[in-house]
Amino acid sequence: MKIQLVDPSAFTPPYDRALAAGLARRGVEVELLTSRFLHGPVPAAEGYRVEERFYRRTAARGLDAPARLPFKGAEHLADMLRFRRAPGADLVHYQWLTVPPLDVHLLPPTRPRVCTAHYILPPRPSRRSVALARDKFGRMDAVVAHSEHGAARLREEVGLDPSRVHVVPHGAFDYLTSLPEEKPLPAELASAEGPVVLFFGLLRPYKGIENLLRAFRTVRGAELWIVGNPRADVGPLRRLAAESGATVRFVTRFVDEAEIPAIFRHADLVALPYLDAEHSGVLYTALAFGKPLVLSAVGGFPEVAATGAGRLVPPGDVPALAATLEDVLRDESARAEMGAYATRAAAGPYSWDEAASRTIRLYRDLLERTA
Repeated sequence: MKIQLVDPSAFTPPYDRALAAGLARRGVEVELLTSRFLHGPVPAAEGYRVEERFYRRTAARGLDAPARLPFKGAEHLADMLRFRRAPGADLVHYQWLTVPPLDVHLLPPTRPRVCTAHYILPPRPSRRSVALARDKFGRMDAVVAHSEHGAARLREEVGLDPSRVHVVPHGAFDYLTSLPEEKPLPAELASAEGPVVLFFGLLRPYKGIENLLRAFRTVRGAELWIVGNPRADVGPLRRLAAESGATVRFVTRFVDEAEIPAIFRHADLVALPYLDAEHSGVLYTALAFGKPLVLSAVGGFPEVAATGAGRLVPPGDVPALAATLEDVLRDESARAEMGAYATRAAAGPYSWDEAASRTIRLYRDLLERTA
């Protein structure tokens, strides 16, 4: 069985490569078609082949090149047409399409086609966004959701045939626990005092960081780390931190992969107070490091919390968030138990071996149907 995994813009290299490695360990011939990731190192290919087929000229010019996005756009059509003319697999599994309304008309004729729904719809989707999602996912023979919640949205909101929707949980990013080289804690975090609550990832408005800072007005005996590259002005966050009276440490820049292990190992608790999400790579990083979680009840988060690894709070409920943080921080034995459940989840239902096994069963079923 030869499979192509396709992520033209390299939107999710850790996911792409972990899935490719899991499939390869089970005897699948895997080729990952992508572009060069410009933001840092990526996991080495283990048992599969990588071809950086897309946006080669853009990548060669570098991340800070002038007019990078227009230049990439100019390459896009030619690269997609070249991909269309060069089929080379029994099945193609799309992770992302860069320009979905255009790209759905440029896909190679190879069937079956599978697509992973890393993003489905915004919280209150317009009719146009639903129509675009239906057009994209409806051209696939199967669509993979990472949670039962995501699968329900594909069936009920996008309107897909239930027989085409399949759940394959996202794997824990365990490769981060055994990097060949790790860096020490960033200087901003090196003098931690007391238990640490970690917020990690891109700093975006929908992630509820303001609510986390407001919750820390009443959380005592712990400090908060906010670590990640900003996608909005951090001034309001720093003002809320100052008003909270708590110890809040910021690292507001791109965090190198080699820095991640030290940051997560020093954390006593990982908080994801999101206002909306389907899932989160940060969640699966925390599982890999065996960290207890405090999660908003959004998207697929309740399914992870049901393993025992996390506590849930209603999204946007600051008093509930503060009370839950305090409860978990006060109870060291509860944190240890939740951490043990996280470790078991990462080795079991949220392992890449499990993800690969489910994915291969789906591939085989589709290939048998089209034989």
